Amino acid sequence: MMFTRVLIANRGEIACRIIRTCRRLGIETVAVYSEADAGAQHVRQADRAYPIGGPRPADSYLRGEAIIAAAKKSGAQAIHPGYGFLSENADFAEACEKAGLVFIGPSAESMRKMGSKAGAKELMAAHGVPVVPGYTGADQDPALLAREAQRIGFPLMIKAAHGGGGKGMRIVRRAEDFAAALESCQREAKNAFGRDRVLLERYLETPRHIEFQIFGDRHGHLVHLNERECSAQRRYQKVLEESPSPFLTPELRARMGDAAIAAGRALGYVNAGTVEFIVGTQGDFYFMEINTRLQVEHPVTEMVLHLDLVELQLHVAAGEPLPASLIRNKSVPADGHAIELRLYAEDPEQGFLPGSGKLQHLQLPPQSAHVRIDSGVVEGDTVTIFYDPMIAKLIAWDRTRAEALQRMREALAACDVVGPKSNLAFLERLVRHPAVVEGRIDTGYLDRHLDEFVGDAAPDADPVPWFAAATAWLLHEEAATAARARDSADPHSPWARTDAWRLGHPGKRLVVLDHATVEAFGAGGEYTLSRGELACRVQGAVLQDGTLSARFDGIARRYAVGIACDHVLLHDGTRRRRFTHTPPFAFAAEDTAGSDAIRAPMPGRVALVRTHTGEIVAEGQEVLVLEAMKMELSLRAPRAAKVAELRAVAGDVVEADALLVRFEDVG
Repeated sequence: MMFTRVLIANRGEIACRIIRTCRRLGIETVAVYSEADAGAQHVRQADRAYPIGGPRPADSYLRGEAIIAAAKKSGAQAIHPGYGFLSENADFAEACEKAGLVFIGPSAESMRKMGSKAGAKELMAAHGVPVVPGYTGADQDPALLAREAQRIGFPLMIKAAHGGGGKGMRIVRRAEDFAAALESCQREAKNAFGRDRVLLERYLETPRHIEFQIFGDRHGHLVHLNERECSAQRRYQKVLEESPSPFLTPELRARMGDAAIAAGRALGYVNAGTVEFIVGTQGDFYFMEINTRLQVEHPVTEMVLHLDLVELQLHVAAGEPLPASLIRNKSVPADGHAIELRLYAEDPEQGFLPGSGKLQHLQLPPQSAHVRIDSGVVEGDTVTIFYDPMIAKLIAWDRTRAEALQRMREALAACDVVGPKSNLAFLERLVRHPAVVEGRIDTGYLDRHLDEFVGDAAPDADPVPWFAAATAWLLHEEAATAARARDSADPHSPWARTDAWRLGHPGKRLVVLDHATVEAFGAGGEYTLSRGELACRVQGAVLQDGTLSARFDGIARRYAVGIACDHVLLHDGTRRRRFTHTPPFAFAAEDTAGSDAIRAPMPGRVALVRTHTGEIVAEGQEVLVLEAMKMELSLRAPRAAKVAELRAVAGDVVEADALLVRFEDVG
């Protein structure tokens, strides 16, 4: 019998996504929230919601007892863990069972066998599944791990034995770097997953990452729902996911699918799981791990198979068998191609530094048969420092891969974010890059060639975008002024004119974009514009439905335009340009930061302080470690100097731009 009330032990877009499915099935939803999420969308969308603690995950979403108490209080029959947090925690799954609650996922016994990367790897090796050489033992003595590293050989990877999402992973290429990487990896794993156990494995230089979705029920049925390729990664975090894989042949797909099914059958697997493989250039594949939960990238499987995996999870958890249509087939034929990208509040130009702050303006493409948006925020919400800075997932579908890529390009062009910086421009370059278009990207490509995706590789010397942005602002300003005049007591007042008319000479308006002044003469879409020694005649300019069309010195051009919060977004179909508008003659503050201080690049918690007042530090020496967005940021000395003042200690929570260390010359 299907549940009538389900508690969702998660937050963000996955909680909102589960709520949508439950609502469609007539299931009442219960949310839980931290102090930082009191106004979050999953709280607003659920039928009821309960507070469970402070903003840090350890004080809220990792508190299994508080979540179970909320479930009991609400009368929920089951708990859906989503992904992350407690979704792969066997102790939590067992506690749910003891409390009389259904955990929507595999059993605690299966999770203990599979939830640990180390345990899963040993189990797969015992059942003949090829595994990458490494060390998975429980003995975590640093000296032993160092010896095992020498035995395995370099390069090698240190991986958190629990959890996922790229957290707690380091590549080590030299023996002398091992100890520091181990310490950092363990600390990050402890913070993200509550456990600091790691495993070691040989690192393959140019592999592909391909995973198979498996699904089992309590009636002995087990199927795989084809593969997803997740080879586009940066620092082990997936950036682009797609299904089907452009790399797999039918024969290799069949062999890998059989291996995924065999792994699940050996465990009597129930509910949704993912068997992840690392695949060599010759088609050799090795087991990496099994994720005993729903994956972030599950929508691409849903789009090509026309399935709702959350609905399947609910039916299976309620004791129902998998649909007969799935059981009859060894695999399910894919319909078309789907691609997923993750839109983050982060700054690619600054090493993908996670961002936070209020989303002053958020524009996402409309949902359609070809584009799906999964998001846990709306305009006006705040991206906090305590959790993953994801804004939304964009999923594009079409009949062919080339068409799906084009759908994604169009979806990205329709996006705009004002507030924290975003990775939009990075994603747009990604889906146009030959390595992606040709389907030949490997897991290390982005890290090896990041300059091909980040930074202005080809500076735009064309002045027309500046003039187009100024034209858009002039038309926007004229329309806004005309609207105010229409609503005023004297709509025909000459003071409502926006053409800067003056007696005896033509009126001039100034438009300041990115601190550069454009002089404008004219109105109503007919302008003469100049910027320094450059000039442009604009004719027939019309701004309608987010599109600017005009003739610039006789050449017709068309741009998508978005104007919000004193920003002008200009998109020519390939490249986006953002201009910040400031009033003419506005005072521009001088940058006084200099190189005599270290300031917090974003809000966060000081994890480590590696210096003291009076110490002489070298340029580039690590001084502090800041923890934010479940990541560690290393803050280094900008130059060789003496530490004159230290304003932070381990454990301090600091705001963005807070002064942490002040330096002085060595006397």
